[in-house]
Amino acid sequence: MSSPRILVIDDEADLRELLEITLVKMGLDVDSASTVREARALLGQTEYALVLTDMRLPDGTGLELVREVAGAGRGTPIAVITAYGSAENAVVALKAGAFDYVSKPVVLDDLRTMVRSALRLSEAPAGQPSAQGEGEDGKNSRLLGRSQAMQALRAQIGRLARSQAPIAINGESGSGKELAAREIHAQSARAGKPFVAVNCGAIPEALMEAEFFGYRKGAFTGATDERDGFFQAANGGTLMLDEVADLPLAMQVKLLRAIQERRVRKIGATAEEAVDVRIISATHKDLGKLVETGQFRQDLFYRLNVIELTLPPLRERLDDLPLLTGAILARLAGPGNARLGAGVLEALQGYAFPGNVRELENVLERALAFANDGVIEVGDLLLKGARLLDAGSAAVVREAAPAAQAAMPPAAVPVAPAAPAPAQVPAEAPSGMPSLGAGELPSNLPDYLSQVERDIILRALQQTQFNRTQAASLLGISVRQLRYQMQKLEIHAPEP
Repeated sequence: MSSPRILVIDDEADLRELLEITLVKMGLDVDSASTVREARALLGQTEYALVLTDMRLPDGTGLELVREVAGAGRGTPIAVITAYGSAENAVVALKAGAFDYVSKPVVLDDLRTMVRSALRLSEAPAGQPSAQGEGEDGKNSRLLGRSQAMQALRAQIGRLARSQAPIAINGESGSGKELAAREIHAQSARAGKPFVAVNCGAIPEALMEAEFFGYRKGAFTGATDERDGFFQAANGGTLMLDEVADLPLAMQVKLLRAIQERRVRKIGATAEEAVDVRIISATHKDLGKLVETGQFRQDLFYRLNVIELTLPPLRERLDDLPLLTGAILARLAGPGNARLGAGVLEALQGYAFPGNVRELENVLERALAFANDGVIEVGDLLLKGARLLDAGSAAVVREAAPAAQAAMPPAAVPVAPAAPAPAQVPAEAPSGMPSLGAGELPSNLPDYLSQVERDIILRALQQTQFNRTQAASLLGISVRQLRYQMQKLEIHAPEP
């Protein structure tokens, strides 16, 4: 069996020779070229397990080759060599389809790690990434659904899994961001290595550096043993940064350096250690807006947002409800032990599901507790009435309203009545506070506002059975903020 063949493209003879020697010592066959023209001739004659190109060449750029190789459809990984400090070029190359990058001066250990990852990818059988999600319903995938949106999502994940570029997953709370990250990892060349998911909003700020980078024994009071951080735990695999928007600015600076340099320093250590992780970030917030308001660093945003993956909310793929409900019920009660009664599916399809698939699981689990003989009826769902619509009537209204208004003369088009002036509506007093009449003001504004905040937080917690993560999502705040407000307002979960 012949050794994998690598193509090295660089116009600097010394660097090209160094790369050739390193790769040959790894047991690989190597071809080399100094120009884009020579590289194209070799690519037309030979199949390569990896192409490694400099970004600047005498008769063109490495970016041209990246686009050509990525667009050829052969699945050949191509990596780029960038000049020191030119992180922007690396991001551009990754977005164009590059597998990975190394920076000058080339660190040979980093090069060997990258080459091994590329070889694992090229040795995978053709079509393997898509095999895990084969079928229109994705029955072998973590992301179930027959809808066009889900089929397109699974196809995109199959393509992204071949790259090492950072991925930013966007989607509403409960839409399956961690499942998508795990699917990317499972279909990648890193599948046999660790997948570490970190909820950035759940880590106290004082402990963040120790949790991410680890610490040496004696680094601080209580550090009785040396401990690895998340980066070391995920070495060789994938590190998922969930709710990355909740990272404080001071930590964002340190995270940026770790991602850019691929090296971390434990607390109390004097030397950095190399780490090989693929970064996948996720958030339900708009990072672009947070950058504009100064709450999120722009340079970290561009580092994380090399490739963007957006998950559709459940309300935009209600056709997937039969498949999702079947899979959830089979997991909760066992295959064939639970089913939906008459009208239940229609009721679910008329619901907005602000909590997406996570809320669907919650609704079905609660309904099973009330169901008789495993048959869920409409009354068992306990859906919030404000969001429950008649799906058929809603569709008819949506279709008929524009046509009806178009047929009316301008004067006949109904105009929504103006809302009454705020002064005419008595303010609803929070519990335990005297009711305010029209135009009245509270005698103690801080106490009044605290009670209003307390009532709203309690209402959200009661709606979610005191699930803090879901309550924080309903209120549009982080879990850390909710925990702080509960402590300040002396809100405690009921004892079981």
